[in-house]
Amino acid sequence: MNAMPPSFYAATDSFVPGQNDTLEASLRWTALAEAARVVATLARVETAPTFADGCEIGELLQAADPWRRDRAEHGITDISAFMQPGIVALLSVSARGVDPKPAAMALWEEFVDARAAVIALLKPGVAA
Repeated sequence: MNAMPPSFYAATDSFVPGQNDTLEASLRWTALAEAARVVATLARVETAPTFADGCEIGELLQAADPWRRDRAEHGITDISAFMQPGIVALLSVSARGVDPKPAAMALWEEFVDARAAVIALLKPGVAA
């Protein structure tokens, strides 16, 4: 079972903070949103409707102070770093017939916290 769209791997493998523009970060953010939906499905939770889409994150990155933009891009890289192996593990467990819900819930909560940190960095004073 391969539930991950190829765009996730393409968008997450080539990103290096400081060497790419906000468009690539936006594409990566959108790919992470798709990956998060897979995790949410396995965790049996509804995805949060307040998730900033790729267009919005691009606008936030462009409007952010350079230091905030740099840290947000690093945050997006960090999220990708734990989502890729996490999803592979969840899909492997699921393919073996084991219930992935507990592990998926842990990954989902980690993702939600990391996503909120990136949004809070780009939207100071606004809870994500």
